[in-house]
Amino acid sequence: MQQPLALVLYEKLLPGSQLVNRLQDLKYRVQAISDASMLVECAEQARPMLVFTDLESTRNNICSTIARLRQNPATKHLPIVAFGGEQTPDLQQAAQAAGVTLIVSEQALLNHLAECLQQALEVE
Repeated sequence: MQQPLALVLYEKLLPGSQLVNRLQDLKYRVQAISDASMLVECAEQARPMLVFTDLESTRNNICSTIARLRQNPATKHLPIVAFGGEQTPDLQQAAQAAGVTLIVSEQALLNHLAECLQQALEVE
């Protein structure tokens, strides 16, 4: 059986690399992406089970990228877990409006990854 794929968009080495390692420990294949402009295309081609994105990505407006994932028929079903610092309430609200599935702090994501995965993958 093939391992599920998770796309992880991050720019900061920590917690991005830690998230990748922990997902691999949970038997996920991981494709790391450092440029938000490539996320939608990668999601279309790779067909991941879910997407993780750093809310504080500075190269592109991450909320518009999340919205593009939601508007694309090939990717609109994907659970999107956004993570970031706890000092970004405006950005968190914008991500929620764009269609993110779950928003968590970096520390909570790393400490409770299995629970976050379970919550993001729940079928509504």
